[in-house]
Amino acid sequence: MVVSIDADLADAIGPVPRRLFGSFVEHMGRAVHTGIHEPGHPASDETGLRGDVLELVRELGPTVVRYPGGNFVSGYRWEDGTGPVADRPTRFDPAWHTLESNTFGLHEFVDWADKAGVEPMYAVNLGTRGIQEAADVLEYCNLPGGTALSDRRRANGAEHPFGITLWCLGNEMDGPWQIGHKTADEYGRLAAETARLMRMIDPRVELVVAGSSNEEMPTFGEWERTVLALTAALVDHISVHAYYQEFDGDADSYLGSSVAFDRYLSRTAAIIDGVLAELGLDKKIGISVDEWNAWDQRHWNEVEQPALRAQPPAHHPRVIEDTYTVTDAVVVGTLLNSLLRNVDRVSMANLAQLVNVIAPIRSEPGGPAWRQTTFHPFSLTAAHATGTSLKLSVDGSPRIDTALHGPVDQVDASATYDAETGRGAVFLVNRSTTEPVEVSVRLRGAALRLTDARTVTIPPGGDRHTANTEHSQPVAPTALDGATATASEEGTTLSATLSPLSWSVLVVTDHG
Repeated sequence: MVVSIDADLADAIGPVPRRLFGSFVEHMGRAVHTGIHEPGHPASDETGLRGDVLELVRELGPTVVRYPGGNFVSGYRWEDGTGPVADRPTRFDPAWHTLESNTFGLHEFVDWADKAGVEPMYAVNLGTRGIQEAADVLEYCNLPGGTALSDRRRANGAEHPFGITLWCLGNEMDGPWQIGHKTADEYGRLAAETARLMRMIDPRVELVVAGSSNEEMPTFGEWERTVLALTAALVDHISVHAYYQEFDGDADSYLGSSVAFDRYLSRTAAIIDGVLAELGLDKKIGISVDEWNAWDQRHWNEVEQPALRAQPPAHHPRVIEDTYTVTDAVVVGTLLNSLLRNVDRVSMANLAQLVNVIAPIRSEPGGPAWRQTTFHPFSLTAAHATGTSLKLSVDGSPRIDTALHGPVDQVDASATYDAETGRGAVFLVNRSTTEPVEVSVRLRGAALRLTDARTVTIPPGGDRHTANTEHSQPVAPTALDGATATASEEGTTLSATLSPLSWSVLVVTDHG
């Protein structure tokens, strides 16, 4: 059986936002300390930024990075990370039960973001602090000078404003685990007043209001409706956080996670539309998926977190350093497909996180940095998904029965095309852990040639649990042998055989 996929290059879901390929750096575990920042490391520069990690970040290709949290931000004093490093205080962080040295802060992050070539996305503390803190850090960052806080920034070595555009109004405020947890009405009022003041200080800001922490929250839906009723006229985006994991060896359900992700995004979009209609507002509010990934939360909640909190707080302990497998890489590939299928509603997204903490990049103190399995679908999608995301019809895909999602297609797909450059890409996943599948992709509207075909799958001698480590990285993109393209005046037909448990990309270019 051949799975048929059909697309018209002129029939698009919408433009692919470059912010779709963002990531996240939180003061949590070793994400910052011995992750992106390690003074004294052989690869570090004079400011302590790890050059080997920076090279991998540039290769990964994130376009925007959220900072400094996450749960951490709800108890964070941003001033602690400014001024002479020797004078900065060490604080206890109750969110992650650790000690924070503050040797890396706002200035260091902006410098790192510039060197990494990413747009900063800054979150303000609406847990223990609020309106004034948000106003102060915005004034410090974005005003050119002549005020107490902007002049303090200049005295701290940054003559020119940071010009940060993207701002998150707190983090997961619906969660009872969150420092300063609030009801929807309490948070919505606070977020609205904070947004008003921030826009008075800098009208250019884009604001992200906090949506539900996940779709399973008992307040999901009602939280969004209440918060948006209070803030919709003042904000540009609402956040979605989505993490997926494998339960008890149920690989089929895990590999079908994008079905749940698609539904979550669709439900959130419908809520946004309903509130805007009720308010009579003619505007668009984007969905900011500012945390998403594969993450074994059960292990964190039942094993790691109790052990961490049973010990005295320490500096940057090893926290949720999940080692990702081939299976995880394929799931991440399907979640990227979901984002591409929803570009008409998703305005940005951040893979959480970037280094060491549930991350595509790992590093060792004083040692090497390397690519986890999940690095590869993200880096190749970020590199090739440009232009517009195409509407696809998928026919003839075998179905896989799953306990969590019901029957799901064996083949999961997305595709993009950039009319300006004449470049396109088709992203394909075979969810079956045992069966290969043949696909035929018809792209109507241009004669194209196949310029690259790569796949991430089980390496020789491996299995679905094969992972990359400090000493060996067997999971990497390889040539998708046998992939072909046949072009005519009507369009182009791509053919390929997808290995079991695989993520693949076919890259095409205009003949001209």
